[in-house]
Amino acid sequence: MVRRSGRRPGNPDTRDAILGAARTAFAEKGYDGASIRHIATVAGVDPALVHHYFGTKDKLFLAAMNSPIDPGVIIPEALAGDPDAVGERLVRFFLGIWDSPAGKAGVAMLRSAVSSEWTARLFREFVVSQILRRVRAAVPMAPDQAPMRVSLVASQLAGLAMARYVIKVEPLASAPQEVLVAAVGPTIQRYVFGDLPGVWPEG
Repeated sequence: MVRRSGRRPGNPDTRDAILGAARTAFAEKGYDGASIRHIATVAGVDPALVHHYFGTKDKLFLAAMNSPIDPGVIIPEALAGDPDAVGERLVRFFLGIWDSPAGKAGVAMLRSAVSSEWTARLFREFVVSQILRRVRAAVPMAPDQAPMRVSLVASQLAGLAMARYVIKVEPLASAPQEVLVAAVGPTIQRYVFGDLPGVWPEG
């Protein structure tokens, strides 16, 4: 028998092949550098089949990360409203997700991110392209200050997730949500809108 060459037709293994190619491409090339066409070529399928299974590049990336949430949906919701309460709202929304059944998948993502350089690169692309960009788009910040401000926000929230859900440091791990909202929210608010004299001495 002569084995057919060419692209792999749709079959039960096709989705896994696409996801494997996508994870490698996103980790090595970054979100912006990885294209649907390149991922399809590596997976041995037509680009149309990638769109058939996953729709958009964003959806493919979320599937590759096994993300329990869609930041494109939740971040605009979390940040909409009174600018003076952005910090508290963001922390409350963040804790609400991690304390929900979806939080188990979030913990798995975080543990994976610190297990190797490869997974760390992939997780960093997720944070930058899916979360930080959306925060910058939703919250008015000076363009020259936005990268530092949103990365400080990310550091605070990532540290909170690690201490509360992975390492489980007490009493942080069992503290009620509203206690943490009141404690951490003002810090997030300052990172977003407040003076950061250690970063910009002119204040």
